[in-house]
Amino acid sequence: MNTLDVDDSNIPAGPTRSVWYRLYHGETRFDFVGKRKIGLTISLIVIVASLFSLAFRGLNLGIDFKGGVAWEFTAGTVDTAKAESILTDNGINVRDAKIQTLSGGSDGARLRVQVGDQTTAVQAKVKDAFAKASGSEVSDSVVSATWGNEITRKAVIALIVFFVVLSAYIAWRFEWKMAIAAIIAVAHDVLISVGIYSIFGFEVTPATVIAFLTILGFSLYDTIVVFDKVQENSKKLGARTSYGDVVNLSMNQVLMRSINTSVAAVLPVLSILVVGSVILGAVALQDFALALLVGLITGSYSSIYIATPVLAMLKEREPRYRNLRDRRSQVEELTRHRRVATTAPTGAGPIATSTVTPTAALTHPPRPRKKRRR
Repeated sequence: MNTLDVDDSNIPAGPTRSVWYRLYHGETRFDFVGKRKIGLTISLIVIVASLFSLAFRGLNLGIDFKGGVAWEFTAGTVDTAKAESILTDNGINVRDAKIQTLSGGSDGARLRVQVGDQTTAVQAKVKDAFAKASGSEVSDSVVSATWGNEITRKAVIALIVFFVVLSAYIAWRFEWKMAIAAIIAVAHDVLISVGIYSIFGFEVTPATVIAFLTILGFSLYDTIVVFDKVQENSKKLGARTSYGDVVNLSMNQVLMRSINTSVAAVLPVLSILVVGSVILGAVALQDFALALLVGLITGSYSSIYIATPVLAMLKEREPRYRNLRDRRSQVEELTRHRRVATTAPTGAGPIATSTVTPTAALTHPPRPRKKRRR
């Protein structure tokens, strides 16, 4: 007796599609759920680094949060070294000072100097020194730390309200497990965005806080698009397919849409960051655009590698999906060690071999249908 399997080598293959074609038509087969450990590990490493940096380094808070005074004037012959010398002569530690060169108009470049709280006398002396050195009018502004604390308090309240409303809406529109996955993804975005600011020492300004609150909506939008597709496919497939497969199918179907949305959102922000800050010297635009850029990239990543894998992990614990997951694991283990064989005529020898698919391995052959009597 010899073994025999089905020979599918003579079946003509379909046309080969390019990756871009399959992306645009939702025909890719990326295993996002199966590879979730990679994405979760990367996020865990960045989160640990962020927490470590926040604990030992903290945030580089701007003058609006710490309080202080700022002078701005046409630079003229005054450069960074000359500005530092003037501050030192007036008893101000230059390590705590922030000196920025701003692109100006017809009068040339402008210089902006920020330091901590100073007495009224010191403020007046420094202002006069800058005016004499530059030969231009100097504008000054004083900010109290109380104002920055008020901004922080309102931002925290807004974030809490956002989480509550988000949870209630998703739980009502979809289900509570999707709400949990979405909250985890949004919290992931906020923590990593703040951590990146701490790690690289970017200055935190009111514009940064506004940008952080803005990106939460984008992160949520991308996640809701994926969840909507997951819900649609789960209703179509029912309990015949594991939830991980439903998530993978949905992610591949909306992958190109997510990429296009992210690229379309990032390009204008890059334009603002480059044109606004580098060419025009608008510092406020720089702070806002930088926070938006960090948040958009983090939000796009979390909607694919955090929100949906977490949702799959929560849903696969349900009995109807857990049974399918366990059954699929048994099938994969079975087909890894066995090959299904059929008999051939004596002396015919082996004709061809092929591995039976996992689904077919545990599926009984259909019963022959009875002929109807006429």
